[in-house]
Amino acid sequence: MNAIEAVGLGRRFGAVAALDGVDLAVPAGSVLGLLGHNGAGKSTLVHVLATLLRPTSGTARVAGHDVVRQAARVRRSIGVTGQQATLDLTMSGRDNLLLVARLLGAGRRQARARADHLLDLFGLAAAADRPARTYSGGMRRRLDLAATLVRRPEVLFLDEPGTGLDPVSRLDLWDMVRQLTGTGTTVVLTTQHLEEADRLADAIVVLAGGRIIASGSPADLKARVGRRTATVQLSTDPDADAAETALRRADLRPVRDGRTLTTALTRDSDLTAVVRALDAAAVEPDRLTVAEPGLDEVYLALTARTEAR
Repeated sequence: MNAIEAVGLGRRFGAVAALDGVDLAVPAGSVLGLLGHNGAGKSTLVHVLATLLRPTSGTARVAGHDVVRQAARVRRSIGVTGQQATLDLTMSGRDNLLLVARLLGAGRRQARARADHLLDLFGLAAAADRPARTYSGGMRRRLDLAATLVRRPEVLFLDEPGTGLDPVSRLDLWDMVRQLTGTGTTVVLTTQHLEEADRLADAIVVLAGGRIIASGSPADLKARVGRRTATVQLSTDPDADAAETALRRADLRPVRDGRTLTTALTRDSDLTAVVRALDAAAVEPDRLTVAEPGLDEVYLALTARTEAR
């Protein structure tokens, strides 16, 4: 079952197409990562799916509801967390959650139970009765996310959730996201942190100019766009010379840096060709390592192609 579906989704601002024919199918309980430069259409897409903007073309359904005809139902089914925490810093963490729960119609006992559960879930129970202004940045981010989850949303939109967090707090946040998807919540993650998308996303959509230019799992995108590389380290200059010559004769194109040679592995057989070339030249490397492509390399390659068009 898909938690989000979009067909030909478009949004124009005058002559500018902020979204242009976007198709999406996001399974329930998964994480979708949205990547793209500023102005690529990420925020516009989230705003349309969250019913903050009406599409000018196409259709979209979130949690089974049409974003135009059933906007109120969509809003009751989602949570949205922005880049800045939206908390009353003069109130305690517990009181912030109680206020949200009561505003959503929960009774006192129900609100208290929900607040206590979320405080435990996000590791905030020990600080529950302290004013939120005394919280660290990571704690405020967790409290903000907890407030978004008071209503138990089926779909959660996270806009740059790691902004301003230190590495430890960011790892804690990632753990929270994994826990959420484990309970069936679908997460749409807008991020500029490629490691965040790589670690969390089940699927990634790369936007440019309001269009989807690539989509797939992180592994799929790396396999399609990225390049594995083999790095050979030699102990002497003569060995490096012989290795470079042998690799070039094998139709490989090593890049040399002192006694280190790096070769792109564009075919499955290229690694075997590297080993055979070194063996034929009677060169024994100090080290031979193979590196898989990173998502940053994939992203830069995809956006560079689009900009070159």
